[in-house]
Amino acid sequence: MSNASKKYLASLVLFGSNGIVASMIDLPSIFIVLARVTLGAALLAGVVLASRRNRANLQAPSHPREALYLLVSGAALGVAWLFLFEAYRYVGVGTASLLFYCGPVIVMVLSPVLFGTRLTARKLLGFVAVICGAFLVVGGGAGGAIQPMGIFLGAMSAVMYAVMVIFSKKVNFIGGVECSALQLCGSFSAVAVYLVGCAVAGTLAAPSAAELAHLNVGAILCIGLVNTGLGCFMYFSSMGELPVTRVAVCGYLEPLSAVVLSAVLLGEPMSMANVAGACLVLGGALYSELGDQLVDRLRERRHHRLAAA
Repeated sequence: MSNASKKYLASLVLFGSNGIVASMIDLPSIFIVLARVTLGAALLAGVVLASRRNRANLQAPSHPREALYLLVSGAALGVAWLFLFEAYRYVGVGTASLLFYCGPVIVMVLSPVLFGTRLTARKLLGFVAVICGAFLVVGGGAGGAIQPMGIFLGAMSAVMYAVMVIFSKKVNFIGGVECSALQLCGSFSAVAVYLVGCAVAGTLAAPSAAELAHLNVGAILCIGLVNTGLGCFMYFSSMGELPVTRVAVCGYLEPLSAVVLSAVLLGEPMSMANVAGACLVLGGALYSELGDQLVDRLRERRHHRLAAA
């Protein structure tokens, strides 16, 4: 497994723990999103500015178009988070998560046109298994009345996820911490604009002094610096090096890790549907990535045997 794949998978596990860490923060979800993008962007921007080597090797000034792509990609992610957290209020975490993870489906469908990716039957079959598994993993929370506004918000979060991946894949020369810092700065800008708009419209109240006095500072630092700063660095810096099909398929390991971590750390029960879904996600991802390689190897061995005979 390549270093890029390892970083990508590690970032998905970190993102899967977001719900656990966020549950320790007694703030409205929009302020949690603001805290995570602010701290994450500040951390990565600080790393770039503090390192003479990084500053001397900055690629953004030489590739302004790619820098713009990264800012748009990051802003799309920030908007996706905003849509997702708003969708939670209308249709619950399970249904909203299912809609959000339609984003990889959009990327997979568009990849032959946008990236010239060849979609083999085995990749598609593995991807269908992953989608079915994700439904079983998070579908247990999809209860209650379904509201059209929640469906719309969840669908828009999926669209913005796809926009984030598509623009990230357009970048070839800007990488590492610089790449991740630009994207998180884009996320911060999008969330900040949304908050300013809500403040002007009078639809969002600031946290009270009592709420701020009892904040779990450790959890805020964790979700901002570790889950977002470090997580987005590994996520964005690896994405450009991976095939778009792998990004789409393996992305479903995030909701899987969320369910597993909740069971291990919080003692939340895993139903048989969750277990079956986990097996489908892992099996489908492995089959999508390795199925063609295994078949090619088997064909080579058969060819060598026939040649030897």
